[in-house]
Amino acid sequence: MKRIGVADTTFARVDMGGAAIEELRSTGTGFKVERYTVPGIKDLPLAAKRLLDERGCDIVIALGMPGAQQIDKTCAHEASSGLISVQLMTNRHVIEVFVHEDEAEDEKELAWLADRRAREHATNAYDLLFRPERLEANAGKGLRQGFDDAGAIL
Repeated sequence: MKRIGVADTTFARVDMGGAAIEELRSTGTGFKVERYTVPGIKDLPLAAKRLLDERGCDIVIALGMPGAQQIDKTCAHEASSGLISVQLMTNRHVIEVFVHEDEAEDEKELAWLADRRAREHATNAYDLLFRPERLEANAGKGLRQGFDDAGAIL
């Protein structure tokens, strides 16, 4: 049975991991979800690697919510670099799902965006494992997770 890992943080102001798990369970079957919650965004690379190596996950969704300050953006960049390294070390996908606090106009929109982005990327992770043809069919369509799609140029 396939395993989908969900790594999230206590620093996030929205339960993005819970939203991703709920979406996964509504998307399909044939897999088990493994959740690993860590304190902060820079802890996500190790959480992702442990989900892949120790819990046998086939793919991981790494969810975090960096703050709006410059230090938060730096930490998010470092975490992102770590997640890329985990992918290269394990030859498995780690879907980075970050929502920066300054992406939204207010807390209501921020909560909406975090929930929507987590759910849309959960579907992407499911598709990578079980329905890759869906992703291929959408290549070049300017799809975005969270806010409205940009659309294709041609």
